[in-house]
Amino acid sequence: MTMKTISKPPKLLDQCRNKMRLLRKGLSTERTYLSWIKRYIHFHGLKHPIEMDESHVEEFLTDLAVVRNVTASTQNQALSAIIFLYKQVLEKELTGINALRAGRSNYLPVVLTRDEVSKIIYSLRGTNQLMLRLMYGGGLRRCELVRLRIQDIDFDSNQLIIRRSKGDKDRVTLLGESVISDLENHLAHRKIIFEDDLANGVGSVHLPFALDKKYPNAAYEWRWQYVFTSIRFSKDPRSGMTRRHHIHAQSLQNLVKSAIRRVKINKHAGCHSFRHSFPTHLLEDGYDIRTVQELMGHKDVRTTMIYTHVMNKGPLAVKCPVDTL
Repeated sequence: MTMKTISKPPKLLDQCRNKMRLLRKGLSTERTYLSWIKRYIHFHGLKHPIEMDESHVEEFLTDLAVVRNVTASTQNQALSAIIFLYKQVLEKELTGINALRAGRSNYLPVVLTRDEVSKIIYSLRGTNQLMLRLMYGGGLRRCELVRLRIQDIDFDSNQLIIRRSKGDKDRVTLLGESVISDLENHLAHRKIIFEDDLANGVGSVHLPFALDKKYPNAAYEWRWQYVFTSIRFSKDPRSGMTRRHHIHAQSLQNLVKSAIRRVKINKHAGCHSFRHSFPTHLLEDGYDIRTVQELMGHKDVRTTMIYTHVMNKGPLAVKCPVDTL
């Protein structure tokens, strides 16, 4: 008589990981949530979360605010991870969490002047310059730029299609006419690299939503390839396949920071400053705030309104009365 093998249920963190992949959470979200869940468990002496309740969550969040002195966004990130753990994995609702909340910052975004944008962009050459022109010209986040695929470029309409942006939404933004020629030259060179990779058996690309199982050949199609790729091959952390991934977002940030230092701009600026500068300059040019809101992908127009406070014409574009004397 054969004995049946009793399989052990997956460990808690593996359950969390599996659930996030089932819900199509991004890899960065997966890593962030797992990190916060581990910190929550270790904070309470490795006690299993199912044995804890709202008071334990409140204690952890309060410690983050009072002892660790984290920002409101960091505390909210931790709370989101814990809510995910209880609701999606342990199937337990958390209600009435009254932790001491971290103070919310009211900082204005760091915006670059047009002259500063120009100095930074044209201090670079080739692909590096092209990436910054696209990022500024379309108000892209750095993760949106590095994940841009060939099929997301619409040359006929001068548009970029941003897929699965913040909030898992798509949006359409601008592709500057002055960028098109350089972008076409870049893609011609990129296609040569892609065809060489195909010939060497490493021409596949990561596909979202497990499309590689539904369409096995799609990963080898030109339209799915990333526009900006790494010069080195790497192993996909989920599939284990060796392939050419997109350029790392941190590499782009380092590139921008280095360029800012080189042109001696004394602002705490980075990649996101180009995104902030995009709506500010459009509003200065008189474009409607609702149009700018749509290009930015903001859910609420009040988010877009913040840029009226940093326009080059003064707060809310009001003319200073002393200038009329």
